Amino acid sequence: MEHNGTLPKYKVLNRDAVKYLAILLMFIGHAFSWWYLIREPGYDMTLLPFWEQALMQIAVFCPPVMFFMIADGYRYTRDRKKYALRLLLFALITQPFEWLLFQPIHGWWGGNVIFTLFCSLLALIVWEQDWRLPLRLLAVAGIIAVNLLSKSEWYGFAEVTVICLHAFREKPKLRLLSYALIFAVNCGIMALLGYADAARPVCGYLSQAVGFAAIMAAYACMTVFYNAKKGRHPVFAKWFFYAFYPAHYLIIFLIERFTRERRYL
Repeated sequence: MEHNGTLPKYKVLNRDAVKYLAILLMFIGHAFSWWYLIREPGYDMTLLPFWEQALMQIAVFCPPVMFFMIADGYRYTRDRKKYALRLLLFALITQPFEWLLFQPIHGWWGGNVIFTLFCSLLALIVWEQDWRLPLRLLAVAGIIAVNLLSKSEWYGFAEVTVICLHAFREKPKLRLLSYALIFAVNCGIMALLGYADAARPVCGYLSQAVGFAAIMAAYACMTVFYNAKKGRHPVFAKWFFYAFYPAHYLIIFLIERFTRERRYL
């Protein structure tokens, strides 16, 4: 709580710091998980040591941070239409890099998470229209359906999370409860679908618990330690994140290819 115009000392994370922390954890988690996935599609990750599975799961710290940023962006951006178009543009830029890494595994039909962020912003814009509730619900469901058809990550859960973060901004208890419930359901579904037939299902369930802890840590960062201030270089940080997301696909691809070639020398 603010006092005499000052923030508590524990609010040490500005917008740039949170973004950099999020993409760092994302890169570490993706590097570990995608390394195995692109080398051996269908590899049972529960065969790995638990510490490696835990490192993979910390990547899920990043998406909730981005959902918070979408909710904040809707509130503070000067031009929501331009914001949405920027997300759509970078979703299109990112897509070839998504194919570069995952086309051999999932085929051509699969979108990237920036498209999900675009759909989430679009859902929030629709939700805030002066329409009757049934029409707004139908419109949001249609956006989620499009996101679902794109096979992008976090579809459905992202849109609902962003709307709740925005709608319950002034009701912290309801916001925390809705956030925890949404991601508890998500993690539960992922655990049931992903680890029921795994060689070591217990390790899978425990790693999913690590993922849920990372998701809740993201919430703490954005509500307890976040000071809502810009960093020293906000324009650079904004564009760096947009550029880094497709770039990190390429970096992981090149590292895997280089080390694969080295193995056969």
